[in-house]
Amino acid sequence: MSLLIQYTLLYASVLILVALGGCFSEHSGVINLGLEGIMVIGAMGGALTLKALGGYPVIVVIIVTVLASAVCGMVYSLLLAIACINFKSDQTIIGTALNILGTALATVIVKAINIANNPDDVSSNVQYIQGKKAFIINIGSFQLNYFMIITFILLIVAYILLYKTRFGLRLMACGEHPQAADSVGINVYAMRCSGVLISGFLGGIGGIAYITAGVSEWKFENGVAGFGFLALAVMIFGQWKPHRIALAALLFGCFRALSNVYSGISVLSDLKLNSTIYNMMPYIISLIVLALTSRNSRAPKAEGIPYEKGMR
Repeated sequence: MSLLIQYTLLYASVLILVALGGCFSEHSGVINLGLEGIMVIGAMGGALTLKALGGYPVIVVIIVTVLASAVCGMVYSLLLAIACINFKSDQTIIGTALNILGTALATVIVKAINIANNPDDVSSNVQYIQGKKAFIINIGSFQLNYFMIITFILLIVAYILLYKTRFGLRLMACGEHPQAADSVGINVYAMRCSGVLISGFLGGIGGIAYITAGVSEWKFENGVAGFGFLALAVMIFGQWKPHRIALAALLFGCFRALSNVYSGISVLSDLKLNSTIYNMMPYIISLIVLALTSRNSRAPKAEGIPYEKGMR
């Protein structure tokens, strides 16, 4: 049972981080379907950093890895910001393109690095066995991961930032009625760009948290197995509110955790189901939940609509 709780909290942490990223972007008025690609690029930056910092002090490894993932995610999210805010491109198409490009770009970069270090190594794998240990604290049979703590802190910060600060209220105004926000002196373009960059920051951290959850090596050709889209489902189910997103993430995280621990739960192991079924469960549950609840969802009114300064 402790293992189930451990993996549930870890996968829920990933979903919270990425869903919060989507939440900030959509509250600003930009649909970020590119979270999957942002996760991959953030994971790549973090994995390469972990590999390079294997023998450094724990605090250095944690801080530098998290920052590297966040920065990579932010830089990659700039593509979405420039295309959708400056050039007013279709946000759905750009987000889809970023997802495809993210996996391809990470694969090419990692392969190039591996070949440079060893001409015979043409894989897209990155090992971070030593670096990963820096994020784990053993408390009896329970492994506390620092990403759980980081997520809890960022969840509180996100709630305060959105609902208790001038910045958050202005950001949400740009996603609800950008013309009204502009009329009182708010720079809609800057606020939307800020929302997208914050989504890149959080999505990048979510990427490294995901690939280090259960393994010490990641093959970047695999991307992040649709976790970015699952995070979008969590965001919608959580009604774009941080506290509800956290609860939704725990639900989906529990179903995802079952694929790691079902063999240790007698009731589930006796069913003798294929492990693929447990891997599919969070996505099946997301379809069912969204089908039942999406009718009552209330997204920001102006999301997905390019802003024209002179338009009323």
